[in-house]
This record gives sequence, C-alpha cells and structure tokens, in this order.
Amino acid sequence: MTDGGFNPLAAPTPNYQPYLYSWGRNANGELGLGNTTNYSSPKQVGALTNWLSIAGGGYLSAAIKTDGSLWAWGQNNYGQLGIGNTTSYSSPKQVGSLTNWLTVSCGHYATLAIKTDGTLWSWGYNNYGELGQNNTSNLSSPKQVGTLTNWKTVSCRFRNSAAIKSDGTLWTWGDNTYGQLGLGNSGNYTQQSSPNQVGSLTNWLNVTAGYFLTAAIKSDGTLWTWGANQNYGALGLGNTTSYSSPVQVGSLTNWLSVSSGGYYMVALKTDGTLWSWGNGANYRTGKGTTTSYSSPKQIGVLTTWLSISSAYSNSFAIKNNNTIYSWGLNTYGQLGQGNTSTIGSPTQMGALTNWLNVSCGRYDTLALAY
Repeated sequence: MTDGGFNPLAAPTPNYQPYLYSWGRNANGELGLGNTTNYSSPKQVGALTNWLSIAGGGYLSAAIKTDGSLWAWGQNNYGQLGIGNTTSYSSPKQVGSLTNWLTVSCGHYATLAIKTDGTLWSWGYNNYGELGQNNTSNLSSPKQVGTLTNWKTVSCRFRNSAAIKSDGTLWTWGDNTYGQLGLGNSGNYTQQSSPNQVGSLTNWLNVTAGYFLTAAIKSDGTLWTWGANQNYGALGLGNTTSYSSPVQVGSLTNWLSVSSGGYYMVALKTDGTLWSWGNGANYRTGKGTTTSYSSPKQIGVLTTWLSISSAYSNSFAIKNNNTIYSWGLNTYGQLGQGNTSTIGSPTQMGALTNWLNVSCGRYDTLALAY
C-alpha cells in the first residue's frame, strides 16, 4: 500500500481511461492547474486520460501515467519534485524521461518511488535521513536507495519512511523521535538514514507512515501500530502510551487497509466497514464529534466502503459504487464540497459515480475518475 491507504481493489484497470482531478489548497501550485488559486470543487488537470496512480504530499503532488512515466508539481524548495532544480511548478512536469515507474509516495518535502525492476529511489528533503541514502543531504533528482531490486511498496508522510520488500519483510528509516521506526528504540539520536528491518517477520502486506507514527497490516489480516500515542490514542491500543515496536491492535484478523492522518487513523475491514480512532479535533474521525478515541470505532453502519485516504485533518472514502465521501477540516475547500465548511461525518461529494481512487495532500486532494 502506498501513502494514503491505497486499496488495489479500487485501482484503474486497462478498461478505464482515468482523468485526474484536484481541489483544495493551491498556494504552491500543488493542484497542477497552472495557477495558485484554491478550489473547493474538483477541477480536471489537463485533458489527458492516461493517469494510473496518484500521490498527494505536504505541498506537492506526483502521479504515474499508464506509459510508466512519472510526473510531479507543486512546492520544490528542497528539490522534492525530482526534476533537477528547486523551482516550484503549478503544472505537471515529467521526472526524467524513464517509463518504468511503478508506484510513488510523497511526504511533506520528500518523495520516494519504486520502479518496475524493484529498485527504490528517493529525492527531496533529507535532514532526518528520510531519503534512506545513508546521509542527510537533500537531492533534487531521483537517486537509488542501495542496490536491491526487491522493493514492493513504499510510504512516506512526514519525516520518516517505510517500505516492504517482495519477501514480506518490513523496513523503516528517518526520524525516530517517538519510536515510529519500530526498531525498539526512540529519540532523535536513533534516527536512521538507511533502511533498517523491523523485526524478522516475513508476512507484512502493506504499511503507512504517518505523523510520528506508523501502521501496517500483515498477510493474516492483523493490524499493528507503533510510534507517538500521547494525548490522543492514535495507535488504537486503548491507551495513550507510545511504543517503539509494533503492537497489535486488538485481535481481529480482517483488516484490509489503513491510512494515517494528523495523530489519527482511518481503516477498512474486509467486510467493507469503515473505522477510525485517535485525534478527534476538526471531526477527523468522522464520528460527528470532536472526541478523541484510543480504540477503533466504526463510522456508521455501512458495509460498502472500498478505499480510503487521510490527510492531516480530513479524510476521504470511496464506496463500491464509485461514489466519494469526505469529512473533517475544510479551510481551503479540500473536502471538494463546493464550500469551506468543516464536516463532521462522511458526506457524499457531488453525485458522480465514476471515482476510482483518491489521495490526500496536507490541505489538497487528488483523485482519479473515468
């Protein structure tokens, strides 16, 4: 799973010709619309219908086309767009000329991506070692992380990164202030600038790196979290104790997908139910209240949810009929509802039934539709 709770069941298929849409905050051109105007309703990015996957970041965006080319736009002060300079762009710019990109994940100021040959690449801000290059030097162009060719999925969100290899092992690097790397230690002095394996298990399926915390699902359907947990219970463990090693959330084995936001999480089960926990400010948890919960709570009673994506203070979910719903903070119109009003529980965005996938930036949103 890439950053944003991506669910492969909702991915475009060859029968679709996906359009790219964006909305919300646009101060750095992160919407890719050729301007810096905020929009509270979806706007189509260009006229092309060959977009395959998307990744919202802090103040930048990236996407891969069906031809395997990689494109990026938005803030670029640390080279996080990967185009060899530090100039920000308000329209998509191709990252190099290669056409073998497979998946991409954007953090606040860094980007990581995997190619079809299984190699892992990174660029952008690197003060905490989040690029995995065994140093803390920023990069404005993609550089390979090590020499391995068995990387399967990668996630970055704030100052730490996580990835899973094809052998099912889990690896993390970057900031470790609250033990978010899952290595059994914590503190800035233990930040890691190159990938370190989390335990020795080989059954990790997907992972999401959040704000000072991390969550992952194993192939047996169990959910595990670690990192910062004070104040809000964002790890879903029924307490507010931070952990520097993975801890199982309950005992259920039917977790499908999880997405981390600003000290809260949203997750899906295999039965199509939607769950959340952690920081309740700005109605992040979609429960119609600002109460924080330290254990998973179901959002509504529906069993038709298909995919999810969480930003710092708002979230999106798509149903199996391809309708899209949003809730939480809406200062910049990032909920796509045509206004800037905060919403307490999942509310349908428009009436369309052609949404395929959604990915949240910090205050902006990207989505694919056919």
